[in-house]
Amino acid sequence: MAKLDLNNLTLAGARDALRAKDFTALELTEAHLEAMEQARALNAFIVETPDQARAMAKAADARLAKGEAGPLEGIPLGIKDLYCTQGVATTAGSHILEGFVPQYESTVSSQLWRDGAVMLGKLNLDEFAMGSSNETSHFGPVTSPWRRQGSNVALVPGGSSGGSAAAVAARLCLGATATDTGGSIRQPAAFTGTVGIKPTYGRCSRWGIVAFASSLDQAGPIARDVRDTAILLRSMAGFDPKDSTSVDRPVPDYEAALGHSIKGKTIGIPKEYRVDGMSPDIEALWQQGIAWLRAAGAKIVDITLPHTAHALPAYYIVAPAEASSNLARYDGVRYGLREQGRDIIDMYEKTRAAGFGKEVRRRIMIGTYVLSAGYYDAYYLRAQKIRTLIKRDFEQAFAAGVDAILTPATPTAAFGIGEKGAADPIEMYLNDVFTVTVNMAGLPGLVVPAGISAEGLPLGLQLIGRPFEEETLFTLAQVIEDAAPKVTLPEAWWG
Repeated sequence: MAKLDLNNLTLAGARDALRAKDFTALELTEAHLEAMEQARALNAFIVETPDQARAMAKAADARLAKGEAGPLEGIPLGIKDLYCTQGVATTAGSHILEGFVPQYESTVSSQLWRDGAVMLGKLNLDEFAMGSSNETSHFGPVTSPWRRQGSNVALVPGGSSGGSAAAVAARLCLGATATDTGGSIRQPAAFTGTVGIKPTYGRCSRWGIVAFASSLDQAGPIARDVRDTAILLRSMAGFDPKDSTSVDRPVPDYEAALGHSIKGKTIGIPKEYRVDGMSPDIEALWQQGIAWLRAAGAKIVDITLPHTAHALPAYYIVAPAEASSNLARYDGVRYGLREQGRDIIDMYEKTRAAGFGKEVRRRIMIGTYVLSAGYYDAYYLRAQKIRTLIKRDFEQAFAAGVDAILTPATPTAAFGIGEKGAADPIEMYLNDVFTVTVNMAGLPGLVVPAGISAEGLPLGLQLIGRPFEEETLFTLAQVIEDAAPKVTLPEAWWG
């Protein structure tokens, strides 16, 4: 099988072909390592681990030969550089962690290796996962493999998991780990024509993942299609006694949920998600998604989520507050960058000034301000009360019989590198308008590609589910994926 064909396989297709001995895990890995070399202009990887990948592939081939294959045996994956990987540099996209090599493995990545997956390298991201475009990384922006029709303007892949989404879209890996604090899995998936799921808070362990906002962060996968995403989530999910927020519930076989009938399912359409400035392409896609689900037997009902308008400002108080607390550990004393100073306070200040980028410094300062005496009640406490009301909105919708909620994923298609946020960071924050509510309420949210914009760029739809009912989201997403025109990267990318 030609190397191009190996890169074009889905994860499920590669899994089945490996077991049928159509090719070896080493051949599959080499094809992806070669693709990574040819695609370095995308800047999707911060660290490449070819020697480790080949060793893991050879070990996978040995297990395949013995008939001892794990669920992901021989599957080459990319790992977002927020996940600590034993013996492999982990930077969180920041200068302050440059050169840090963990002596332990994150729980989620260890479960992928347990199931036989192969690590190709560490994927680029917005610094400490703070961004919506993957332009804040200390290692430079990630470029999407997509382009507007008739234009060669470099586009963002979305953020913060831009390296994960770009690598999957460009066929550099068969799947990737990602994290989502306010949309950082779902928005990049929408921008790149890939599938991404942010599971219910507590479904995947956060142990060994560099923290941004602990009550919002959640690990999840990005992959080529709905089936591949379901396969990855099953390996990533599970209870972890090392994570006090991890939930002790059995992990379903998400792949088995695919193909089930959605007849009788009730899908809510929230009126509050019709916002000013939304692209006509997005509105048309939303209506098309409603039509596809109705045609498949779902009942469509209008719902109201009245506190949605307050979600974005509340999120941008809660998330920076938690970030300012979490990032206090980067002081130049124990690991990472250390700048010399006259005394310890001067060393702290110089290390943080040199180590943190502009966006991270901005969020730390906002977070410290809203937690300070005299402002805690006015800002942070009020934002937490709004968060409770947002959660209650969803609970009332689900109590009324709604099985899932369909919304747009993003207000627009992907934009150009440097087009947003330079003068006004709030313009960039508005990209998260459809996604932050899911994190504030701790719910699962999945984005599936559903169409193409007038400029030839992918557009996604978002499905929001009840807590721990990811299976329902996969079933509904499969219906949309089957009905939608195939969103595939232009073959010109390989030219």
